Amino acid sequence: MNTNSNTYTVIYSIILVVIVAAVLAFAAMFLKPTQEANVKKDTIDQILTAATVQGEDILATYQQEIESAILVDINGEKVRDLDVESCEVYGTSDLKRQIAAEEKALPVYIFKNGITVVPCYGAGLWGPIWGYVGFEGDLNTIKAVCFGHKGETPGLGAKIADEPSFAEAFVGKTVGKGDILFEVAKPANRQTENSGVDAISGATITSQALGKTLNQWFGFYQNYFAENGAACQQNCENCTECTEVEPANTVEE
Repeated sequence: MNTNSNTYTVIYSIILVVIVAAVLAFAAMFLKPTQEANVKKDTIDQILTAATVQGEDILATYQQEIESAILVDINGEKVRDLDVESCEVYGTSDLKRQIAAEEKALPVYIFKNGITVVPCYGAGLWGPIWGYVGFEGDLNTIKAVCFGHKGETPGLGAKIADEPSFAEAFVGKTVGKGDILFEVAKPANRQTENSGVDAISGATITSQALGKTLNQWFGFYQNYFAENGAACQQNCENCTECTEVEPANTVEE
C-alpha cells in the first residue's frame, strides 16, 4: 500500500483512533471503582467535619461515630435507613436529583455526639456548590458547616470552602421562620440577624447562591426539624409554639 496515499492516511487515522478509544475506555472502567471509592470517602470526610468528628481512618471513624443514617421525605417522615456498615451516603449527584424530585428522599446523618448533619446542593457562579450543616440537638442551632464547590473563583467564591473564618461565622446561627430561613448577604442587605452570615467580600454572587441553596434545603427539612428537634420535645408546659398545648388556667380562686 502506498503510504503517501490519502487512503492509507485515513485507514491509519481510524485504526489509531480506535486503539486510543479502546485504551481510554478500558482505563475508565478499570479506575471507576477507585474513583467512586475516593468520592465516597471525600463525601464522608465532609460529613464528619460538619459533625465535628475527627479520625485518621475516615470510613472506620464514620462507622464508629454514626448513630443512624436515614432518608426522610418532604413531610419529615422516614423513608428508609441508609446502610451504615457499608458507609452508604448520598453524594452530590444524588442530592442534585432530589431538588426536582416530586417524592424526595433527603439524607439525615445522626451522630452519637448529638449532632445531626444534613446536606445542601445548588448552583454557584461557575458550577455546583454543596455543603453539610451540623445541627445541635434542637435541630435549629448550627454547630459546624463544611462547604464545597466545583469551579468558583480562587480567592473569591472559593472561600466558601477554603476560608475557616467563613465557616466559623455559621456557628451558633439558627434557622429562621417564614420565607427567609437563612441568608448569606452583605450586612446592609440582610433581613435577619441570627439566621444569616455576612457575604464574602468580592464574591457577592457566590455568597447569594449559597444563601439561596441553604434557604431552599432548610425548607426541605423544615418538617423534620419541627418534628424531631429536642427543644420541641421538652418543657412542653411552657411551650407557646405547639398548637396542642392548652393555655394555663388563669382563673383566680
